[in-house]
Amino acid sequence: MKKLLLFLILVVIPVFAYEVYSPENYKYESAGDKLLFVIDFSNSMTAYLNNQTKTNQVKELMATILPQISPDTKVGLRVYGHTCNFLAYNACRSSELIVPLGLNNSVQISSELHRLRPKGMTPITYSLKQAVKKDLNGYEGIKHIILLTDGGENCDESPCDYAIALMKQRRDIKIDVIAFDVEGEDDLAQLKCTADVTGGRFSEADTKAELFRTMEDMILPHRKEVEAVILK
Repeated sequence: MKKLLLFLILVVIPVFAYEVYSPENYKYESAGDKLLFVIDFSNSMTAYLNNQTKTNQVKELMATILPQISPDTKVGLRVYGHTCNFLAYNACRSSELIVPLGLNNSVQISSELHRLRPKGMTPITYSLKQAVKKDLNGYEGIKHIILLTDGGENCDESPCDYAIALMKQRRDIKIDVIAFDVEGEDDLAQLKCTADVTGGRFSEADTKAELFRTMEDMILPHRKEVEAVILK
């Protein structure tokens, strides 16, 4: 009797000790790619470069780039400087997640970009903080931010200092930076540091062609797979 009781304990307990999955309730969820665009809509983006405003060039860029991204990549959009505030405190918090991370939302992102107009300041650091703390919170794996700006921080913060502090705490954020027609050496140094510290890429783009080429390089890890067609 004792042997039978011992046998039942050894056999029955493990059955209840582990969760049992059936084909009906089993789900596998891949971490997937996470790509967040953080785009400058500050007042300086109204300036003309080669007979076209910087903003319109960026909108055209995104309309071209977004369809190239893999449908398996979750993409989101945050913008800053898109509102006009007379108080510096509010102006330096003019940053908004316009489109949360999601699949197959290229049309929505393009539509939202189309309606936006550049107006305010350049709160880069605040935008990166919001992106990390809120927009990308809860997602596993490496999170990729592409920051596109035509100027440096002008809200009395340092994106470089923030990136350094961030990397001391975690290593799952990579920030690529495109400096679009940025001239200030200090601004360029800050932006380059932000990318370098996080293991991202830094590129300067001074023309529309360079802007398109640079962005195409930066989304390369997220591009759709292209099937080769052999013509006979």
